Amino acid sequence: MKYYSGLDVSLKETFISIVDEKGKIVKEEVVASESDAIAKCLLDQDKRYEVIGIESGQLSISMCKELRSFGLPVVCVDARHMAAALSARISKNDKNDARGIAQMMRVGLYKEVLVKSDESCQIKVALGSRRQLICSKQQIVGTIRGLLKIHGIKLGKRSKFETFALRIQETINNVDEISKSSIEALLHSLKTIEESIRKLDKILSEQGRKDEDCKLLTTVPGVGVIVAMTYKAAIDDPYRFETSYTVGAYMGLSPRQYASGEVDRHGSISKMGPMECRSMLYEAAQVLLTISRKNFKLRSWGLKLAKKKGMKKAIVAVARKLAVIMHRMLVNKTEFCY
Repeated sequence: MKYYSGLDVSLKETFISIVDEKGKIVKEEVVASESDAIAKCLLDQDKRYEVIGIESGQLSISMCKELRSFGLPVVCVDARHMAAALSARISKNDKNDARGIAQMMRVGLYKEVLVKSDESCQIKVALGSRRQLICSKQQIVGTIRGLLKIHGIKLGKRSKFETFALRIQETINNVDEISKSSIEALLHSLKTIEESIRKLDKILSEQGRKDEDCKLLTTVPGVGVIVAMTYKAAIDDPYRFETSYTVGAYMGLSPRQYASGEVDRHGSISKMGPMECRSMLYEAAQVLLTISRKNFKLRSWGLKLAKKKGMKKAIVAVARKLAVIMHRMLVNKTEFCY
């Protein structure tokens, strides 16, 4: 007899449902959302599991790796795909979700998601930390500019951090003591954030110099270390894509399509993939079209499209082509060919 299981994982508790090959419920139990407790519950049943399903989420990466170390055949399934399948059920609760996941495992109606490698997770943590620090820096700079305008002080155009900090120190000498102390507190936080960003940039640069794949990707015009690291972390295993053409859709850079009967509409890009990688590809494409001075086929095609459709649409189109080209470079281990 073959058995299948579905895990509905929440932050504190996990509902486990086990069904046989005929769809009959064999065992249901609620345990703590810890890998040891879940593995013990599954292994104590002494069943031969074909597939154990868990929805993609914040805990799914670590939980999948730890449960696989116990010898359990765990697969991570697409949460959006599973949510659409479970929406047909009348009552939405943890028990019904776990039952639904188990039944979907039994009939094979699920889409498996790749569990990112440890190296990819490390890069994503560093990039995520850097991205959050940059957002905090921009917010604090905007706050300082806005507060100084209350006193009629305009800082003008953006400049390097050292120049910006020096200008603030000079301008706040003429304001009241309370405002001066408040601005200095924000400036101190800004200095700490700037130092942290530089440390992360140094770590990512060192990692990029050691990584052969990043060296290949940085040969593309407009692609630096941060873009290359972000792309590699998003792709992780380039061989999981059957063709390079599908990478554009994976990044959410392919147009949406709605076709029903005689209606066939193509809209804007889907934006369904990793948002941070899509943003980096957009920036790389923008640099390629506006700053790069070398003439090559991709840039000529993009500039020609910009005259016809506009610069924004051209940048999106070039970003999709970059996603495809960079994937092929990783597979073939070749540099960018002008």
